[in-house]
Amino acid sequence: MKALVLAGGTGTRLRPFSYSMPKQLIPIANRPVLLHCLDNVKDAGVTEVGVIVGDRGDEIRSLVGDGADLGLRITYIHQECPLGLAHTVAVAADFLGDDDFLMYLGDNMLLGGVREQAERFRSRRPAAQVVTVQVPDPRAFGVVELDGDGRVTRLVEKPAQPRSDLALIGVYFFTAAVHEAVAAIEPSARGELEITDALQWLLEQGHAVDAERYRGYWKDTGRFEDVLECNREYLDGLPPRVQGTVDADSTVQGPVVIEPGAQVVRSQLIGPLIVGAGSVVTDSRIGPHTSVGRDCLLAGAGMEYSITLDGVSVRGVRGIHGSLIGRSASVASAELDGAAGTRHRLVIGDHTSVEVAA
Repeated sequence: MKALVLAGGTGTRLRPFSYSMPKQLIPIANRPVLLHCLDNVKDAGVTEVGVIVGDRGDEIRSLVGDGADLGLRITYIHQECPLGLAHTVAVAADFLGDDDFLMYLGDNMLLGGVREQAERFRSRRPAAQVVTVQVPDPRAFGVVELDGDGRVTRLVEKPAQPRSDLALIGVYFFTAAVHEAVAAIEPSARGELEITDALQWLLEQGHAVDAERYRGYWKDTGRFEDVLECNREYLDGLPPRVQGTVDADSTVQGPVVIEPGAQVVRSQLIGPLIVGAGSVVTDSRIGPHTSVGRDCLLAGAGMEYSITLDGVSVRGVRGIHGSLIGRSASVASAELDGAAGTRHRLVIGDHTSVEVAA
């Protein structure tokens, strides 16, 4: 079985970050989402991977390379513009050939992996196998309808009046039968070849389409709120590891990861959190569910439930909460009299300098 990993989307909901980096490279616990996805692909027993890329393909290639460091063999497949999930199957037809394959959206985090789903697909080999979760409002998703015996009867893309609360997530398994389906369907009203239409075509032609319920944690990291939530969930399961230095005037509570070369001086760290390699934290309080990127400088800072990307500088600003700070951005005190206990919710793009009340 091969894998087709989609990393060509534009990430409009993650602006300003997606202006300067592909959304699949946003870090969760200091590791880009795309690498978490590729970890799950390998864990599912798949090593030959096609990665769909768009205009930001060079950045994806720079990170992933040929896949050797990940134990994978990567082939890059360029998609001129995002014309739907089924369109990526058509674009990758030469790479996929007649092999079964796993299609995995490169901005989806599944903390439990997909090994069990892959094993069930291999054992049963339906024409397609989808993975679903129950959601309170399915209108923004592809929706799966089942009969009383749990068989898939219908799939609808973003229905105005859903008849099911089972939403498709970004993991699909296919045999080569899907190529005929993709060739048979027409673009939807939004001009895209919908994977739900291809799946529905398979059903109507009498092919088996199975649905698997996902019981682990899943999140589409399409919004910065989702990125923060996913970071929190991932950090909750991260084992503590101190490879940097912590001076005698600092305290470390709970599960904390301090990567090699990081320094903690006269500071309080309350896990779960991670401090990236080469970062320096002085006279600061870093609270739970925070990821500090690599080569950051935090001096007199207070931060929790936040993410700083690599190279960030925060000086003299406390009360940072629920924030996402881009690469090499600078946050400094404006030397104003801020109210005691003031919380700062910051969403700052790469290479941006801001001043806020301390």
